Amino acid sequence: MPLLLYICSKIEAMLSIQLFRQEKELVLAGLQKKNFSNIALVDTIIEVDELRRIAQQENDALAAIVNAASKEIGALMGKGEKEAAEALKQQVAQHKDQAKALQAKLSELDTKLQELLISLPNLPHSSVPVGKTPEENEVVKQAGAIPDLSAQKAPHWELTEQYNLIDFELGNKITGSGFPVYIDKGAKLQRALITYFLDYNTSKGYKEYYPPHMVNADSAYATGQLPDKEGQMYHMPEDNFYMIPTAEVPLTNIFRDVILTEQELPIKITGYTPCFRREAGSYGKDVRGLNRLHQFDKVEIVQLVPTAQSYQVLEEMVAHVEGLLQSLELPYRILRLCGGDMSFASALTYDFEVYSAAQERWLEVSSVSNFENFQTNRLKARYKDAQGKIQPLHSLNGSSLALPRILACLLENKQTPNGIELPAVLVPYLGANFKIQ
Repeated sequence: MPLLLYICSKIEAMLSIQLFRQEKELVLAGLQKKNFSNIALVDTIIEVDELRRIAQQENDALAAIVNAASKEIGALMGKGEKEAAEALKQQVAQHKDQAKALQAKLSELDTKLQELLISLPNLPHSSVPVGKTPEENEVVKQAGAIPDLSAQKAPHWELTEQYNLIDFELGNKITGSGFPVYIDKGAKLQRALITYFLDYNTSKGYKEYYPPHMVNADSAYATGQLPDKEGQMYHMPEDNFYMIPTAEVPLTNIFRDVILTEQELPIKITGYTPCFRREAGSYGKDVRGLNRLHQFDKVEIVQLVPTAQSYQVLEEMVAHVEGLLQSLELPYRILRLCGGDMSFASALTYDFEVYSAAQERWLEVSSVSNFENFQTNRLKARYKDAQGKIQPLHSLNGSSLALPRILACLLENKQTPNGIELPAVLVPYLGANFKIQ
């Protein structure tokens, strides 16, 4: 079935405090759909906000009293009534001391409120299915022929050893498990895939960047990796830098604290980086070989667009990734993720999975997400319209593509008794004489 095009949700996030005041039930329903466990946090946020509002009102009232008294002091001094003026000055001094205490309290409440707000995930789009596990994700499309391999079919970890493409044990020796070493034709194939993905993206109007592989804490907070994924990111405490879990983080942060012009939109950028994830994996074939790594290569696409356009752009990005998979001649399916299987920052996510005929299972190779203004609020990324008014933006990103499982499925699905028959689109990158046999 074709993907449905949805209008933008009324929910805007990083969650604004106004949303809690005006649409508490909507917030609660969204958090429950996202399978967020600490629902009581909503009441805590409302209570802290009420204390902050009361303190702000008291501070404003004191400021008005001080301003009025200051004018009265001037008038008294003009009349020569120095004693009355001095007495009023003492009262003003007391009010100013009270104001300092209130301002300190306000600052403390503001900090606490922000800490609470950033601990909440983005709310899901209305089209997100209810569910808690990957098994409850909705399959919206399946395409491509699943190859009928012979009884001698081999998984990629055997094929990479047979053709000397990847040495997993050498990576384990140099670093640890989850850090493979690509060798000779394996290294060339990896490089060819990266270059092809980048060329494919740039041919569709994406501008290429090669960003840093480490980011500071501000960058990680801005895209929602912190505080949610702190335990999964490799951290260097001495510098307070984080190894990137995806190119999305540095690419999106290019526009942190930036006000764009309407003429610059849409922002369409792509980039290749290695990615680093300290993930607690499962066991057996789920993590064997290239199925789950701590370091892997990925090409990313990112867009920043006006809010009214973001769901149309999401559909376009899904079609873009789909075209890339079709060019690789791989069987794939597209899933709309349920609330409990979505990322912290996403409002709506489509996952792409490729079928491994050797492992006889579907493997995730891409996620394409709309974050609405969850990230751009944190980034303080905006644009100025034709009338000069500052307007909000929505951010989107997608894997285009993640290398490990694509490589695994190419080797497994394209295996023959005479070697690996790679798709024609890779010939210009590998050369006509390149053979894996």
